[in-house]
Amino acid sequence: MMIIKDRYDVVIVGSGPAGLAAASTAAGEGASVLLLERNHILGGILNQCIHAGFGIHDYGLELTGPEYAHRLASRLGKLNGIEALTDTMVLGIAPDRNVITVSGPVTGRRDVSFGSLILATGCRERTRPNILLPGSRPAGVLTAGTAQYYVNMLGMLPGRNIVILGSGDVGLIMARRFTLEGAHVECVCEIMPKPGGLLRNVSQCLDDFGIPLLLSTTVKEIHGRKRISGVTLVKVNPDNRGGGGGGELVPGTERFVECDTLILSVGLIPENELARSAGIIPLRTGGLAVDEGMMCLERAGIFACGNCVHVNDIADFAAIEGLIAGKNAATHAREGALHGSRAELEINAGENISYVVPHRVRFYDTGDGFIDFSMRVRNSVQDCTLELADYEVENTVLFSKKFRIVRPDGMLRVRVPREKLANAKEAVVWRLASKGAHKGAGVR
Repeated sequence: MMIIKDRYDVVIVGSGPAGLAAASTAAGEGASVLLLERNHILGGILNQCIHAGFGIHDYGLELTGPEYAHRLASRLGKLNGIEALTDTMVLGIAPDRNVITVSGPVTGRRDVSFGSLILATGCRERTRPNILLPGSRPAGVLTAGTAQYYVNMLGMLPGRNIVILGSGDVGLIMARRFTLEGAHVECVCEIMPKPGGLLRNVSQCLDDFGIPLLLSTTVKEIHGRKRISGVTLVKVNPDNRGGGGGGELVPGTERFVECDTLILSVGLIPENELARSAGIIPLRTGGLAVDEGMMCLERAGIFACGNCVHVNDIADFAAIEGLIAGKNAATHAREGALHGSRAELEINAGENISYVVPHRVRFYDTGDGFIDFSMRVRNSVQDCTLELADYEVENTVLFSKKFRIVRPDGMLRVRVPREKLANAKEAVVWRLASKGAHKGAGVR
């Protein structure tokens, strides 16, 4: 029987790509590691993602989700000092002590103390109440991830005649999956005037299978009693912003579409209830504010990585953040702190940038000479320059990189030499300059 200790150098919550990468790195640094997973197997959401496309950046191979999870998990068996528990819930984090409360078949309900804690809790899907979708409440309305679990894990097809609301990547992938399983996908509707998922998924999952993509279109009403019988679709005017940010409904454009299933692929929200129990308040994006070592700004010794910080395009990027968090969490547990070489630097999102990670740079001595930034743009721009500028000194550009095109659906990852930030004052701003012009540094 596994004996659970009262204290570990590093405790990790969540065993998706970020959590698995963090565990292997922390153990490789010599830390004792406890990895906690609420499901019955390691790997998180990867286990139900049977499509290919994982591991390209990590292994140079195009793997399925389960294959990628297996490769990440196999690293753990080659290292000493790692204990992994499945079917185990974390009930809370003490706000004033380095203690978590866990509950599971091996642990029972008990407290475990830690030197460092890594939150790799991922994200959850937005549901019907989140988007205030009107109509009756029949069976047959599911999120895309739930439908994916039914089809790929349980072998159950939730419907035969399907409408998908939202063009997020999981919804696009499920449109193809339903078609391959013999169901008919009537259409994919997107409230915005452009797809929400990666363009390659639009091409491979919709265009290749002749599935219509209806842009600037949403569901006005759900019909049916015991089971959904159809939906009313309506066009949206994107130039006249209305409720939900998508635009004003256009009268006279309503049409009824018969279906027995409505799949919602309307966005993801970082999962951060545990962070709240520790006294860490999520940002307006739902994610957590971190520095370049992935340590939470509001509480030293607690780190976060992957989709609980911001929703990554691909699992490989979440795993990269896990590697950074694991290394720095082990150092913090060993030394009691992470030491910086100079005063910290505030990072701001400027013109046409919706968010930037990390939110602060503390110039840790554990750095390798580079700082990795991740960000998304608000609008698509062609022939542009991404600039990192000193917030305090006008027209002082510290770093720049040219792009042929940038889109909101594609996350930008930029590696900046630490020396480029050495002479900055107290704050810097990322901004997107098009045709050599910009409207100022941005707002703090």
